Amino acid sequence: MVVSIASDHAGYELRQKVRKYLEEKGFEVLDGGAPNGTDSYSYVDAGIKVAEDVTSGRAERGIAICGTGIGISLVCNKYKGIRCALCTNEFMAKMSRQHNDAQILAFGERVVGLGVALGMIDAFFEEEFAGGRHATRVNGIKEIEEKHFK
Repeated sequence: MVVSIASDHAGYELRQKVRKYLEEKGFEVLDGGAPNGTDSYSYVDAGIKVAEDVTSGRAERGIAICGTGIGISLVCNKYKGIRCALCTNEFMAKMSRQHNDAQILAFGERVVGLGVALGMIDAFFEEEFAGGRHATRVNGIKEIEEKHFK
């Protein structure tokens, strides 16, 4: 599976560790965003990278990291068809896949440590969308997008 990962400067250090972890697990990683953790780099630009990789089909899923995860998740969710879930624990990451069919996992380096981040990643990539009544709800989101995203 191809995974896009990007961060702003505040998520740079965690992104490096996450990228290595994903590669060790056999994922192909499209890495983008801040070139280092010291120079300012906007979460807007990082979110654009992940969302465009997923919407274009270059990546099947994405991981978006900033200081809190809030800004970058907002950016990703501005893209039609993207369901980006801001998570702070494994249960949220699991449910974002099972119930919401999220394609992008967002979190904050200043909020979660490496252990929690890796646990969320495992849950996010191991879980499948349940479909059924949840598909009806995801389709409701798609209807909103069709109406409001021009």
